Amino acid sequence: MSARTLRTGEVARAAGVNVETLRYYERRGILKEPRRRPSGYREYPSDTVQVVRFIKRAQELGFRLDVIEELLALRDNDARACAEVRRAAVDKLDEIEAKLRALRAMKRALGKLVASCDENAPARVCPILEALDDSRRTT
Repeated sequence: MSARTLRTGEVARAAGVNVETLRYYERRGILKEPRRRPSGYREYPSDTVQVVRFIKRAQELGFRLDVIEELLALRDNDARACAEVRRAAVDKLDEIEAKLRALRAMKRALGKLVASCDENAPARVCPILEALDDSRRTT
């Protein structure tokens, strides 16, 4: 008896993505090109749903598709060490921390601009607009 296969729409529904997402993953090489039925319909192995869910969860954690591809390869290779996966996660944590620092700096800068804004002043002298407009800056 052959293993159960799924058509594109079935995989997409079960994994919670749209059909174009599956096709994109195929084009990127993250999902293997499925067999085709004589009718032309794609026939995915049933484990494709778990692979797509893995990809989506990794994306939710901020991993880029090229890193996710590496994680999938690590997942399927018993000869590779967990340390390689940990390294990718630590790199992602470092990247997130850098983004948080940048966001905090942006928040401080914008907060100062908002605090310096006189709501009743004409827009042409608004410190927020002045900060955004290169032509008004004096360096």
